[in-house]
Amino acid sequence: MTTTHSARASFGAHPLLHGLARNWWVFLLRGIAAIALGMLAFVWPAITLATLVLLFGIYALADGVLAIVGAVNGRTPMPRWWLGIVGLAGIAAGVMTFVRPDIAAVALLIVIAAWALAAGLMEVIGAIQLRKEIDNEWLLILSGILSMIFGAILLFRPGLGTLALIYTIGSFAIAYGVLLIAFSVRLKRHSHEGR
Repeated sequence: MTTTHSARASFGAHPLLHGLARNWWVFLLRGIAAIALGMLAFVWPAITLATLVLLFGIYALADGVLAIVGAVNGRTPMPRWWLGIVGLAGIAAGVMTFVRPDIAAVALLIVIAAWALAAGLMEVIGAIQLRKEIDNEWLLILSGILSMIFGAILLFRPGLGTLALIYTIGSFAIAYGVLLIAFSVRLKRHSHEGR
């Protein structure tokens, strides 16, 4: 009885963790979407760049919508602006992909790189906020850093070959998705403590 009472008291003292834990499924779905994109890149490496662009557009749009849902559903006094920015950047990248499919590959790479850099930065900032409430929340920090590294590689090496680009995106998406799913599992465990 004492353990349950102290878990509830501790959980109530951390509104950021409580809000994220209640929306653990958003991170899970984002992770699954990223892994699906990564697997498609490896299963069909010969797909055209146009198909990859459309797949990226679907992923970025879905990821952006899920991030916005997470920002709107979080009922905590924490600043949710970082998740909102990630969501808006994802939606913008997805919409641009569908509105301008004729955009040059290099220009699209710059958009993808900017999105990955912004999303990674916002995740690191969010993780730093979360670390004030629980210890060792390194999974979200690591996924943010991975996203920023991916964005930097695309920004500074836009001339990579199409196959190398497909494998780079596939590798990033799978690693990023695994980290988000692992983070969602940790959040889900915390959601049970709050009951």
